[in-house]
Amino acid sequence: MKRLAPALTFLLAACASGGAAGDEVAGPTVVSLNPCTDAILAQVAAPGQLLAISHYSKDPSSSSMEPEDAARFAATGGTVEEVLALDPDVVVASSFLAPATRATLEELGVEVVTFGGTATVEDSLAQVRELATLVGNEAAGERLVADIEAALDEAAADGPSVEAALWQPGGIVPGEASLVSDLLRRTGFASYGAARGMAQADYLSLEQVVADPPEVLLVAGSERGQSHPALDKLAGMRRESFDTRLIYCGGPTIIRAAQRLAEIRKNMLPREGGDLRPLVTRQIAGDPRLRGGSVK
Repeated sequence: MKRLAPALTFLLAACASGGAAGDEVAGPTVVSLNPCTDAILAQVAAPGQLLAISHYSKDPSSSSMEPEDAARFAATGGTVEEVLALDPDVVVASSFLAPATRATLEELGVEVVTFGGTATVEDSLAQVRELATLVGNEAAGERLVADIEAALDEAAADGPSVEAALWQPGGIVPGEASLVSDLLRRTGFASYGAARGMAQADYLSLEQVVADPPEVLLVAGSERGQSHPALDKLAGMRRESFDTRLIYCGGPTIIRAAQRLAEIRKNMLPREGGDLRPLVTRQIAGDPRLRGGSVK
């Protein structure tokens, strides 16, 4: 399949250096513009099939891929010109792909397949299988599914749930219909937000955390309030960091997220009455800012 205009040949030379491993590939060649599908395709595609990943996956602070995995592939900014220079059979993108970009690629003979976010583990496993089928490597998809299921089995927790608040970037909480909430439930955590009627992307203020702390606060943001010293003085609350890279994508990211949540859950012990509290708690030091829910 050759659809390149002569003016684009220099882009092909520039991009191909990190792309296909050889001239002959058994299945369709793919360019991924979606950071979540990048990580899955990197595991289910055969050598040479995945010509490029999204530029987001090259940023270690936000990528769902490990840096050494992302380094194996070329990356694009998602422009039509960059994609055409790589001459793929299929472009895999998010459902937010600009309609004009999709229309142009399809007019030029490139198949475009889009994927939305996943709200449950089952959704993510289905997406793994769909991508593996797309590249003609169902066996690799089943191996990845088996690895994910094994990690979830290993991370499953017995006993009463721990009430957890996941404090995301921007100070918001996840909704119950989200993949990370499903993972929290599967690893022994109960939703602080749901118990208080909070929905997707509702704002959790520092004042509310101080006045009504969860058993464990999972901090996945870097806003000023999320590192406030008042948080160190809340008796009965454990504070743990949670990598933002573990929040948004499924596939192999589920394995790392489940392992991290299991690690946090293991550090909790039952207290009298069946509730769970941290192994070590901090005592309130008489700070007036911790009274009445007002932090200044």
